[in-house]
Amino acid sequence: MLNNKVAVIYGGAGSLGAGVAKAYVQAGARVFLAGRTEDTLRKVAAETGAEYDVLDARDKEAVEAHATSVVERAGRIDISVNLVPRGDFQGVPLTEMSVEDYTRPVTQGITCQFITARAAARRMAAQGSGVILSLDSGSANGSPMMGGTAAADGAIDALIRQLAQEVGPAGVRVCGIWTAGVTDSLTPEKLTGAGAPAMDEAAVEGIRSHLDSLRMTKRSPQIADIAALATFLASDGGAAITGTWVNATAGMFAS
Repeated sequence: MLNNKVAVIYGGAGSLGAGVAKAYVQAGARVFLAGRTEDTLRKVAAETGAEYDVLDARDKEAVEAHATSVVERAGRIDISVNLVPRGDFQGVPLTEMSVEDYTRPVTQGITCQFITARAAARRMAAQGSGVILSLDSGSANGSPMMGGTAAADGAIDALIRQLAQEVGPAGVRVCGIWTAGVTDSLTPEKLTGAGAPAMDEAAVEGIRSHLDSLRMTKRSPQIADIAALATFLASDGGAAITGTWVNATAGMFAS
């Protein structure tokens, strides 16, 4: 499906990034992982057959230089995927949350998404084709106790729709995936980030089970499901899809 395509996955060392990288390589793409931690990048690259570069996707000069480097090495950029963590902090009522914990995912998320999408769009528009993909929880549709996640998702939702309108005439598609939690990507380490209280595996399994119970299908999306969808959206099979978000929440909410 992606034969001879060139993909860049920002946040490629995470569990979702690794899953998408594996699916893309298996579909025939040349994949470049980008992230801040070389040890994890090297591990995922070895497991998936991807290449990697150490990069802070919040650094606009570094992202532009990296995009130029990918084009120099591979000839083009056909697919850009941003899966960079935003420092979300959840489970606390808004009335008890600090300004910093609420705004962090909004400012970090939209800044990073804008920088990487802009770099990709500039090069894709020049070559007359390309696909830019994003992913969030879909919490902008309404999710209590999600802190700044809802606002961050709403900002990214708007960015994707606006960018798609602007670069569509140049042959570039821009779209996103809503997941409302990919349960096999959840770990105690991930859920304890950004100052949240520590969790053990039993607590995380309780969260997974609760998320399952909220779905229409009673089964949450898995990494492999999202990777397969990201492969389809990046392929010619998804040629008619742009300027929108695909609801892959297994029915967490209707859309």
